[in-house]
Amino acid sequence: MRPRTWVLVLGVVFALLQLANVTGRETPDSKNYLAYALSLRGESKDATAAATVDYVCASRAALAARDQKVDVVHFHRADPAPQVLAECRARELQVVEERLAAGQTGGHTLPYLSERFMRIFEVRPGYPVFLLPFITAFGVTWGVWAASVVVTVAGGVLVFLILRTLRVPVPLCLTGQALFYVLPCGTTAMRPMAEGLMLALTLTAVWGCALALDRRVRAGTLLVCGALAALFAVKHSQALFLAGCLAAAGAVIAVRRWRAGAPHGWGPAAVAVAGCCGALGTVLLANALHYPSGSESVQDLLTDHFARPDRIRPWAEFRQLQGNFWPEWLRRQVREPLFLAALAAGACGALRRRRAFGGFLLAAAFTGFLTQAAHPDITVWGDRLIVLAWLLPVVGVPLLLEPLVRGRVVVPAQDRAGDRASTGAGARTAGLTR
Repeated sequence: MRPRTWVLVLGVVFALLQLANVTGRETPDSKNYLAYALSLRGESKDATAAATVDYVCASRAALAARDQKVDVVHFHRADPAPQVLAECRARELQVVEERLAAGQTGGHTLPYLSERFMRIFEVRPGYPVFLLPFITAFGVTWGVWAASVVVTVAGGVLVFLILRTLRVPVPLCLTGQALFYVLPCGTTAMRPMAEGLMLALTLTAVWGCALALDRRVRAGTLLVCGALAALFAVKHSQALFLAGCLAAAGAVIAVRRWRAGAPHGWGPAAVAVAGCCGALGTVLLANALHYPSGSESVQDLLTDHFARPDRIRPWAEFRQLQGNFWPEWLRRQVREPLFLAALAAGACGALRRRRAFGGFLLAAAFTGFLTQAAHPDITVWGDRLIVLAWLLPVVGVPLLLEPLVRGRVVVPAQDRAGDRASTGAGARTAGLTR
C-alpha cells in the first residue's frame, strides 16, 4: 500500500479502538469547556447546565458501573449507575443553580466555582470553538468523542509529516505516528480538554521548523506563526512558552551556523524572529485583553482555586513549593523510569541524527516542563501538564532507529521523492502521496 494508505489505516484502527471508551473520559476541566461550547451555540444557562451535567454524570456513572463489575467484593450487587447518576445530577445542578440565583451569570462557562477561577477558562475559547461543530452535528456524547478522535488522529498524522520532511523512511514515519497514539500523549489527547489541541498545534509548529530547515522558509514560518496564533486562543500561556522556546532555539542554531560559516539559509533565524514576535504579541495582547496574570495563576494554585484567602507572599511560597516538588517528582520518576528513558532515547535520536531540528524539538518538548513548573502540583491526574514532553520520544525514537532501517530496508522511490521535495513547492507533500 502507499504511505498515505498506511497513515489512514493507522488512524482508522486507532479510532475504532476508541469505541471501547466513548464515555468515562470526563475530567474536572471537561465541564467548563463543554459549557463554553454549548453557550457559543446559543443555549441558555439552564439548557447548558442540563446538557453539561448530564454528560459529566453519565461519564461518572459509567465508570462506577465498570468498576463494580470487576470488584471482587461487590461485583454481585446491583448496577450502581442509576444511583450515581441521580446523586451526581442533584449535586452538580444544586451548585450551579445556587450560584446562578446569586447573580453569577456572566461569561460563557457555568459557575461551578468563583468568578476568578472561571475567568481562567473564559479566556480559552479555542477548544470550545473546535468542539462546537462536533457537538452540533453528533450531539454532546458522540460529538465530544468525535472531536477527541479527530484531534488525536491529526496529531499522529503531523508526526508522520514531520518525519517525512526530515527524509525519514516511511516505516519509521509510521512508527512515529503509532508512538503518538500509544504513548501518554495519545491518551491525554483523547480526553475532552484543551491538551489534545495543544499537542496538535505544537506539532504543527515543529513541522514548520522542519520545513524552515529544509529551505522552505516561507511555508515553515507561516506554519509556526499560525500555530502560535491558534495556541493563544487555546491557552495563551502555552503560546508564550512555545514562542519563547522556539525563539531561543532558533537564535542559538542561527548563531552557531553563522560562527561556523555554514551557508544553510535563513530558516533558524526566521523561526527565531517568529518566536520573538509571538512571545511579544502574546504578552501585549494578553495585557490588552486583561487576561489573568501569572500572579493570579499562583494565587489559584496556592488557595485551592480561590477557596481560601489570598496568600500574602505568593511568590516566596511558590518558590518553596518548586523546591519541594522537583525532588519528589524525580524520586517518583526514578522509581518508574520509563519516562526518563524515553526522553533520553528521543533526545539522543534527535540530536545525533538531525542536530538543528533536534534543537527545535527539544525546545517544543521543554514547554511540557515549563507547564508543569507553572503548576507544581504532584496530585494532578495523569501527568497531563507535562504531556508535551512526550513529543520528544515520539519524534526522536524513529530518528534513533533510522540507521538500522536504512541499512535493511531499500526505499529508492521514497528517497527520490524526498530529494525532489526540496526543489520546489510542488513536491512538498511528495513523501505522503507517493
